[in-house]
Amino acid sequence: MKVVILAGGLGTRLSEETKLIPKPMVEIGGKPILWHIMKIYSYYGFNEFIILTGYKSHIIKDYFVHYYQQYSDITVDMVNNTVDIHRIQTEPWKVTMLYTGQSTMTGSRVKKAQKYIGNEPFLLTYGDGVSDVNILELIKCHKNSGKYVTLTAVKPSGKFGALNISANGQINSFREKPEGDGNWINGGFMVCEPEIFNYIVPDRDDVIFERAPLENLAKDGQLNAYKHNGFWYPMDTLKGKIDLTEMWTTGHAPWALWSKKQ
Repeated sequence: MKVVILAGGLGTRLSEETKLIPKPMVEIGGKPILWHIMKIYSYYGFNEFIILTGYKSHIIKDYFVHYYQQYSDITVDMVNNTVDIHRIQTEPWKVTMLYTGQSTMTGSRVKKAQKYIGNEPFLLTYGDGVSDVNILELIKCHKNSGKYVTLTAVKPSGKFGALNISANGQINSFREKPEGDGNWINGGFMVCEPEIFNYIVPDRDDVIFERAPLENLAKDGQLNAYKHNGFWYPMDTLKGKIDLTEMWTTGHAPWALWSKKQ
């Protein structure tokens, strides 16, 4: 099953980092968040990726073209103009990168990848969020549902600390990361049947996957939820990058399942 990753957005809410690089290439602990997402899927045995690029797509392409050089030991002989690779550190990945347009919306990006995905189920997620979701259980839930799409539903924590204040102004309790409003939201990490392409208008760049396609799938009873109560965190702001980096550097990164593998 192929893994399709949406990696073409501008990342305007993370402009401090995305002026020079695309959002999926913003680093967490020295590696792009895109790498972290791919490692999650690879942990479960999914190693064929289709990355849908857009903004500064050449940076993503260069990263994978030169991947083995970046993470291997090399000797550069400047006299004889040779490069020797001594120890190759790589991943068992096959990566297809598609330029789907600078400002193309998510649904249209997915539609442009149809011929590369083929007439088969596929995994789909965003290039800016990590989770410890069990991909195999997600797929099992999807198959049991018989629906065209299953998305991972999550309950994000609140953005601000919560104070319990009495009438006289005394703070009785403080919670740094309370739950949000209690609503389930789309956390990505989706499983899709090829029938979803029928829900995306072709030859357009303005189809937002989360609007008409998913809304119409829901109306037709073809949208399923896999409720995930574990870790999920989006890197949609600079604070998100800082939080994820701290988790990684302190060794408390719940999404890094591969590092826990014995």
